[in-house]
Amino acid sequence: MPTHSETRVLPYTAQQMYDLVADVRRYPEFLPWCAAARIRSQEPAGPGVEVMEADLVISFKVFRERFGSRVTLYPDEMKIDTEYLDGPFRYMKSNWAFAEAEGGCEVRFFVDFEFKNAILQGIIGVVFNEAMQRIVRAFEQRAAKLYG
Repeated sequence: MPTHSETRVLPYTAQQMYDLVADVRRYPEFLPWCAAARIRSQEPAGPGVEVMEADLVISFKVFRERFGSRVTLYPDEMKIDTEYLDGPFRYMKSNWAFAEAEGGCEVRFFVDFEFKNAILQGIIGVVFNEAMQRIVRAFEQRAAKLYG
């Protein structure tokens, strides 16, 4: 039941940040604890909507878990919604929204999840806010590397 939300203004365009977050295949290159990513499928789901099903492998201490999610991309609206399909969570949902702002773009991030495994939930619960901040920072650092 941990939730986390952040809003940041970053010196990049909304399109750049949207593209970075939508590029799930590259997550293992920069996201902490992300050991692998695989796209199961990706197809249009109507005008201005694309749906991707993806697997991520998360490796944290002695735990290594794969989970599947459905990622709904709204390029015209500059938002991305993710919902849990299968794996170690009881539930998981997240969303990203990007909007042009003075000096760059505003990035809004929200995540809500719970693990099925009480031990893993307890471990994550202790470091949850720090872990979420590290993930958001990883996206910021990736943007700096890609876009200067």
